[in-house]
Amino acid sequence: MKKRNVLVVMLVLISLALPMFAQGTSDQAPKQEIRVLLANHPYGELLKTKIPEFEAKTGIKVNYESLQESQLTNKLTTEFATKSSTVDVFMTRPLQEGLMFIKNGWYEGLTKYDFSDYPSNSVDIGRKNNVAYIVPLVTEWQVLYYRKDLLQKAGLSVPTTFVELEAAAKALNKDGVAGFASRGKGAAAVTQLSSYVYNFGGRYLENGKAVFDSPEALEATRFYGRLLGNYGPQGVTSMSWENVMPVFQAGKVAMWTDASVFYGQIVDPSKTSIPASDIGVAQLPKGPKGDSPFIVVSWGMAMSSASKNKSAAQQFLDWATSKELAVEGMLSNITMARDSAWANAEVRKVMNPGLVATQAHAAKNGYPYDRPFMSSVGQARDLIGEVIIESINTKGTSTRLAALAQEKVKAVDELLKTDGEYGL
Repeated sequence: MKKRNVLVVMLVLISLALPMFAQGTSDQAPKQEIRVLLANHPYGELLKTKIPEFEAKTGIKVNYESLQESQLTNKLTTEFATKSSTVDVFMTRPLQEGLMFIKNGWYEGLTKYDFSDYPSNSVDIGRKNNVAYIVPLVTEWQVLYYRKDLLQKAGLSVPTTFVELEAAAKALNKDGVAGFASRGKGAAAVTQLSSYVYNFGGRYLENGKAVFDSPEALEATRFYGRLLGNYGPQGVTSMSWENVMPVFQAGKVAMWTDASVFYGQIVDPSKTSIPASDIGVAQLPKGPKGDSPFIVVSWGMAMSSASKNKSAAQQFLDWATSKELAVEGMLSNITMARDSAWANAEVRKVMNPGLVATQAHAAKNGYPYDRPFMSSVGQARDLIGEVIIESINTKGTSTRLAALAQEKVKAVDELLKTDGEYGL
């Protein structure tokens, strides 16, 4: 009898405890998870190594994917357009997709983010109606990479004007070394031609209309074609930066104008045959009507407006764009956007003085676009790229260049009209 009473009491106690146990487990919040899309970019690679630290600190699980830049844009566009996206935070190219994403409402407004440590023009490119949508990550500007040893051997100074640049390219174009290189592959060349266009006094767009058929823009395109057609590496019209860099690293190019972001890779001893001491970085030479290289936010970071985990996404965004990680990026030769990173004493000890000087010049005098700023920018670049290739193939002497540019200007204007951006 006593045993049965004890058993009954135990069963009653267990039955009373079960609801309490169930209540306790239901009050525990499930572990938060976010989906992050990164670019195959040096900063994306840096973040991947640091994500475990973020997860340990916050308890937030980060499911990340790393994609080539065009694949990243296509994936985001497809997911957002079909309303099937589960992405929370992503790297983004403000000049490539920013305008389209803002128009479509795909970015979350960043009303809680502190932008005081960024140059205002770097934030403005991702701002509309006084709301910022993109945190600038990486800035880049056009520079002149050059072989110190080859210029010294030829008795030449670093060129500071386009006239001097052409003369140096001609003098150095010998012994199996191309005197000059830059991107020549159609659409890819548009960004690098831009600074030449600005320094001849031209623009790609003005007041919402295409103007790359102006006398100034045409003269810049002829000059660029003359340089690459006469002194560029073999097959330059098939070359983007990925193709030019190994040629420069192999010692087969004397001078190369491209983005500052590549310096770290250029001097990487595991990839280049040239001592870092023989590689110089200088300002893009002045043109007849300007001294304004492009300086752009090549990569930023944003939150998806469709995110269902916005609190966790905001935590990741704040961490991934923090002052501390910006300094780590700079120490890895990634040219970060934050002002404080450039002022950091540790950074200034190790950063190439040429990069510091050219950044200061570009920040003061540069132009914040390296392509037409429009929703259909990819199609516009293809059209302008045809004009560039015509100029390179004819070494800047094409008699049909003006007519071809006018034809492509009309096509770009039609794109602007279709997107509702013409004349704006």
